[in-house]
Amino acid sequence: MAFVRNTDVPAMVGTGNDIWLVPAAGGEPILLTESDANDTSPQYSPDGRWMAYLAMSRPGFEADRAQLILRDRRTGVVRSLTAGLDASVDFFTWSADSGTIWFQAQDQLFHSVYRVSLSGGEPVKVTEGAYDGALQVSADGRTLVVARQATDRPADLFVLGADGAVVRQLTHQNRDLLARLSLQPAEPFWATGAEGTPVQGFLVKPPDFDPSRKYPVVFLIHGGPQGAWTDSWSYRWNPNMFAAPGYVVVAVNPRGSTGYGQRFTDEITGDWGGKVYTDLMNALDHALATYPFLDGDRMVAAGASYGGYMINWVNGHTDRFKALINHDGLFDIPSMYGATEELWFPEWEFGGQPWRNPEGFHRWNPAHHVASMNTPTLVIHGALDYRVPLDQGIAAFTALRRRGVDARFLYFPDEGHWVLKPQNAMVWWQEMLGWIE
Repeated sequence: MAFVRNTDVPAMVGTGNDIWLVPAAGGEPILLTESDANDTSPQYSPDGRWMAYLAMSRPGFEADRAQLILRDRRTGVVRSLTAGLDASVDFFTWSADSGTIWFQAQDQLFHSVYRVSLSGGEPVKVTEGAYDGALQVSADGRTLVVARQATDRPADLFVLGADGAVVRQLTHQNRDLLARLSLQPAEPFWATGAEGTPVQGFLVKPPDFDPSRKYPVVFLIHGGPQGAWTDSWSYRWNPNMFAAPGYVVVAVNPRGSTGYGQRFTDEITGDWGGKVYTDLMNALDHALATYPFLDGDRMVAAGASYGGYMINWVNGHTDRFKALINHDGLFDIPSMYGATEELWFPEWEFGGQPWRNPEGFHRWNPAHHVASMNTPTLVIHGALDYRVPLDQGIAAFTALRRRGVDARFLYFPDEGHWVLKPQNAMVWWQEMLGWIE
């Protein structure tokens, strides 16, 4: 049996997962991979000769490029099958003949299917312009099944040919409900970010959109920060829910976003309020200049986790928004370090520990800019959030109220970093949309 475990001591200081082997009859585990970085997802080939797994190269980082690694179980020789692909593999499956591996990776706003042959050659992109998950391949290799989704539709199963062409939609789980709703697609655009770098975003329009009208804007900022807005369905931060009352949603993938190459992802580390802030503001300015139906005088910005951090940073650096929403966002970075469950995260992002690199922890700290915070803000936090602990939300709320800024605090005693319980989600949406209105 092959399994994965983290032997970093304590586990909160590292991301060093390794692959271990143990006889099925029992016995002492044997370490197979000795990298200090993240090795995970081992799968044996159907013929038993090979093992494939995913491996990152940099210890202490969760968003390094994951390569697809092939290990010859006879010789112990290891090689990467995706060394030339500037994308992070996140799922893979073997062909029945053990000669091909099919895998998936984020590809800008989408999630594409690729295949790579064990005999050599570069990976081949099979699908493009769609967000596919849960890939399965038929025994003869001629048919794929994927769970395909988009901003305006939850996942359904689709049958594809080996070339990626759609053969048929296999399920229609929400057909009747979708027919009664006016869900809108994501409309991508590109803008020029910091240092002339292209940055992608998208719009979602409200139901019954009238291009001759001016619409208020909801500007969404994603978390991570190594994450992305994608053309996929969400049961939490759903763009169509924000658009439904009559707003146009603008969502942007700035520095730190995944799906645009590893360098683009890396360029937020140590620069949390730098190029990424320029990317966001430039892309918003581009949208306002390009789409005459956007009302730049009526805008609200909202974000969670790192997105909540950026809301706090925005509040200290611009008054262009009428209101803000900060969900589980970092407010005082040095104090967050002492309470988070993920010590490896701030140590990677800010360059060590606060007492060894105080400049790294203070340079981009929103708490230093409270005197410039003037925008009404809804602060949301869960008591069970151990990643960005509760004190961060309380501190942000207290600072705003002591400054005389209109603020409201929404507290969930039974939620963590995400609001997951359905009844709580109802309250969450009602409070957010009410604050925006």
